[in-house]
Amino acid sequence: MAYTQDDLENVRRAIATGEKSVMVNGRRVEFRDMSELFQAEARIQAALSQPEGAPRGGVRRFRFTTLRGD
Repeated sequence: MAYTQDDLENVRRAIATGEKSVMVNGRRVEFRDMSELFQAEARIQAALSQPEGAPRGGVRRFRFTTLRGD
């Protein structure tokens, strides 16, 4: 899911005012409690700080062998 800076600002504004309903990614999201809002803030912040097109996981290595039919 692609987040924007506006999404992060909306979540932070909701945290500051105590609201539990926020517009995120063009949809209204209702959070159960403030801890969910803090988790959403951290998740959006992490997504925004990651460079565009960067791989999400670690390094993957593949090892394969071939058999020649000689």
